[in-house]
Amino acid sequence: MKIVLQTRAASPARGLSAPFAACWSRIFLLAFFLLFFAPSFLLSSASWAAEPLALYTRWRTPTEDGKSVQIHYKTVYWDPTKTAAIVCDMWDNHPCPSAVKRVNEMAPRMNRLLHTLRNRGVLIVHAPSGTMSYYAGTPQRQLALSVPKVETPVPLQPWCGLDPSVEGPLPIDDSDGGCEDAGAPAKPVWTKQNDLLEIGPGDAIGDGLEIIYLFKHRGIENVLLMGVHTNMCVLGRPFGIRQLVRQGFNVLLVRDMTDSMYNPARPPHVRHVRGTELVVEHIERYWCPTITSTDLLAEPAFRFREDDRPHVTFLVSDDHYQADKLLPQFAQMLSEQFDCYTTVMHGQGGHYIWGIEELSAADCLVLYIRRLGLPEHQLALVRQYLESGKPLVGLRTASHAFDTRGKLPPGGAEWIGFDREVLGCNYKGHTVVGGSTVQLVAEQANHPILAGLPRGRWQSEGTLYLVSPVLEDVTVLMMGEAAGRIEPVTWVRNYRGGRVFYTSLGHPKDFENPAFRQLLINAIFWALGQQAPTHK
Repeated sequence: MKIVLQTRAASPARGLSAPFAACWSRIFLLAFFLLFFAPSFLLSSASWAAEPLALYTRWRTPTEDGKSVQIHYKTVYWDPTKTAAIVCDMWDNHPCPSAVKRVNEMAPRMNRLLHTLRNRGVLIVHAPSGTMSYYAGTPQRQLALSVPKVETPVPLQPWCGLDPSVEGPLPIDDSDGGCEDAGAPAKPVWTKQNDLLEIGPGDAIGDGLEIIYLFKHRGIENVLLMGVHTNMCVLGRPFGIRQLVRQGFNVLLVRDMTDSMYNPARPPHVRHVRGTELVVEHIERYWCPTITSTDLLAEPAFRFREDDRPHVTFLVSDDHYQADKLLPQFAQMLSEQFDCYTTVMHGQGGHYIWGIEELSAADCLVLYIRRLGLPEHQLALVRQYLESGKPLVGLRTASHAFDTRGKLPPGGAEWIGFDREVLGCNYKGHTVVGGSTVQLVAEQANHPILAGLPRGRWQSEGTLYLVSPVLEDVTVLMMGEAAGRIEPVTWVRNYRGGRVFYTSLGHPKDFENPAFRQLLINAIFWALGQQAPTHK
C-alpha cells in the first residue's frame, strides 16, 4: 500500500529554525499516517497473513483391478504458522548445463512464491546441500543450528533411497545421472544457493537432519517442498519427501517448482518435461499429494520454455455424470499418448472452480460443468477466454453450464444465453426414457472430427438432449433418436473466430465406447487446428 501526501511549501514556524521546522513537519506527517492509516493497514495485513493457505491438491490411488490409477482432487486448508517451505538444492551451479538453465529459468517464479509464503507467515528453509560453510555465522544458519537433536518414533535416515516396500520402481531411467548434455563434468561445482532466490531475515538455512529438529521444535506440521531434483534429492535427502512422510508431516510437493535429472535418450524415451511429470505422478501415487504455485500466486502454473506441447484445460464440475472422475482420466490419457500438457480445473461440487487461472494460458478448453453460478471474476475469465477467439470443446451439460435455474448463490453470476450465443443451440431439457441411438450425418462423413468412427448406428445410455432449433451457422455432424424424437447430438461452429465443438453425448458409459473416445480426441485436435491422431 503506497500513500503519497503532498504539502505546500511553507515558511518556517515562528521562533523555530528552518531545519527544525521542516523536521517537525515530517514528524507531523508521520504521526498523521500512523494515526489514520497504519492501524487499518497493519490489521488488514495481519488478517491476510493469518488466513489459512487454500491448497488445491492432486493425488492418485490404484483402481480396484490394480491396472490403473484414479486421480483425485481436494482443496485443503493449512495454518501458515504451522507450515514450512523447503527449497531443496537450488544451487548456483551444477555439472549439467541443462540443469543450470532450468534452475535459472524457474528461480524468479520460485522467489515470488517464497515472498508470498513468507508474507503469509510460513517458515522458509533454504537447503542448498553441501554449501553450509558459505553461510557460517549468518543468523539464518544459526537459526537452524540453534535447536538440539530430537528423538523420533521412526529413526531418522541420512539418505532415504527407493523403498520397495512402499513404492514401485521410478518411472524413468536415471542410471546415467540424468544429464542429457554430452561431456558434462563429473564433480560438483556449486558453492551456494542460486542468487535469484532471496533469503529473508526470518528464514532458516539448513542441511540434513537439523531441519527435522527445527520443525519439531517450532511445532511445524505441514511442509511444502520445492526445488531439484525430483527423482533424486527431493525424494531422498534427509529433509526430503520420504523422510518427511515417515516422520508424520503433512507433505505437499509443489509440482511446477521442480525439475528432474532425466536424459530423454534413456527409457521411457519421452521428452524431459514429461519425464519430470512421470516422477511427480510416482510421488502422487506412493508418497504425497502435489499442488502448483497457482494456488498462491493466482496465475497459470510455471512451464519451462522448452515445453511446447499444446495446453488443453478441462473445466469440470458435474454432479450427474461423474465428470469429476472421467475427465481427469481422459486428460491423463492425452498426456501419455498424444503429447499434450493438460490441466484440470475442478469445481469439487461447489460454485467455484479451483485453478481457473489456467484459462489465460490455455490453447483449448474442454467444458463439462452443470448449472454453476461462478463468482463474477471467474465467469469473467471464461468470457474473456471465449471472446479472445480460443477454441471450445463442450460436453453434455455444457449446454446449461452457467444457468442456475433460479438458484444463483450469493456473489455468483450467470450466463443464461450461453447455449444459444456460444454453442448455437436452444437447450430445453431431455427425453424421459434413458438411452438413444446415434449415427453420423452422411453428408459430413469426411469431416476430420468423424475420422475413424463407425459409419453405422451405436447406442448411448444417456437421455437425448432437446436442443432444436440450432443456429444456421451450425454444421451438424451426428444425429440422435429416442422416444420418437430426432435431435442433433454433435456439431461445430465458430464463436468470435474460435472453433467450437459440442456434443450432448458424455454419459459415463459413453467413455467406455472407443468410438466416443475417438470422437473426443478428434474434436480436441480439430479445435487446436491440428490433424486428429488415431486413437491408441
